[in-house]
Amino acid sequence: MASSSLDIEAAQAHKAGDDGGYTTAASAHAVDTDSWQQVGLLLVTGFNCGYVLSFSNLMMVPLGWWWGAACLLLVAASAWYANWLLAGLHLVDGHRFIRYRDLMGSVFGRKMYYITWFLQFATLLLVSMGFILLGGRALKAISAEFMGDSTPRLQWFIAAAGAVYLVFAYFVPTLSAMRNWLATSAALTVTFDVALLAVLVKDGRSSKHTDYSTHGTQLEKVFSALGAVAATLVCNSSGLLPEIQSTLRKPSVSNMRRALALQYTVGAAAYYGITVAGYWAYGAAASEYLPNQLGGPRWTSVLINAAAFLQSIVSQHMFAAPIHEAMDTRLQRLDEGMFSRHNMVRRLVARGVLFSVNVFVTALFPFMGDFVNLFGSFALFPLTFIFPSMMVLKIKGRCDGRWHRLWHWGIIVVASVLGIATSAAAVRLIAHNISVYRFFADV
Repeated sequence: MASSSLDIEAAQAHKAGDDGGYTTAASAHAVDTDSWQQVGLLLVTGFNCGYVLSFSNLMMVPLGWWWGAACLLLVAASAWYANWLLAGLHLVDGHRFIRYRDLMGSVFGRKMYYITWFLQFATLLLVSMGFILLGGRALKAISAEFMGDSTPRLQWFIAAAGAVYLVFAYFVPTLSAMRNWLATSAALTVTFDVALLAVLVKDGRSSKHTDYSTHGTQLEKVFSALGAVAATLVCNSSGLLPEIQSTLRKPSVSNMRRALALQYTVGAAAYYGITVAGYWAYGAAASEYLPNQLGGPRWTSVLINAAAFLQSIVSQHMFAAPIHEAMDTRLQRLDEGMFSRHNMVRRLVARGVLFSVNVFVTALFPFMGDFVNLFGSFALFPLTFIFPSMMVLKIKGRCDGRWHRLWHWGIIVVASVLGIATSAAAVRLIAHNISVYRFFADV
């Protein structure tokens, strides 16, 4: 699959319209069609998904109030700058790069193409599995409200969530095709955000002795803090900005930067608000899945879990889209529409195999979130911080002066150190959970 993208780009590249002035790689998915408002809303709702139900535990509990708040703000500001920088590299020497791996391959050669391909797709596959696990937990929580101890095992709900995601990915095959679903996604996001905040405020006010201290030995605190840094980056960056930017109408650079501004203001305010409110309400006791400890009537838990699950159907598609695009470009006939008989059959087979594997692995390892953190730290630090600065140094380094080069070398060094440290923390957590849980555990 990796070689096909680069080969197809070389063989089937075409010129945009007369006013475009750039070369664009061939793709089975739509390019140059969406407004920045649509992409901005896609980013806002995509990151404000059901994952926010775990952010208080993942990001604030290991760090406490002051270090936690500082980490949230610093990582968000750094990710915003790095993505703003990467957006400016979408057009290089008259060529528009619609895939991150193609951009890296053009600047640094074929080896970096494959490295970028691996980092992107490993992360996106695991994030997709994380969404399936999230959906399964939400469905099980709804079932538990009505069936109690007779609720089926988690694996059945994981399979159900995967089947629903497969249907959506089949009939809404591209990022641009999601435009008709973004309003629904936004409404669902507001629903579970508002309902969750209302319950958190009620629970926080009723709690008189909330513990906000960090726990564990000094070594455990260090590893937990590093894990929190990695989780904060995962909730702020996706590693697929060029793929999202490819859908934008011209001028693609300024439009992408407008969409990013929407994500890191309106979007960040929403998911950071939930994160802080959850920690304020429960402190160090905040659950890894907030609906499990919410007070209040049954219907609030059902509403929050149902809205989070339904919203995740749309959100997960954004993170899986680059994988679908690679398979569709390789397997489908590019001169036919996405809904031709030949392409629909190929798409069904490709999506079916992908989701079947994802569901099986998720059911086998129902603590998949730990692996997401691992590849988030191992892959997102290079994709978000290191690679953009490397490209700026390669393309513009000699022209921008000494201090400019020192700035980007500093980013590369600091991001490399953090990536290694947070990866070590994630490996340690996975080793612990493997010793605790069995295959197909009902957690």
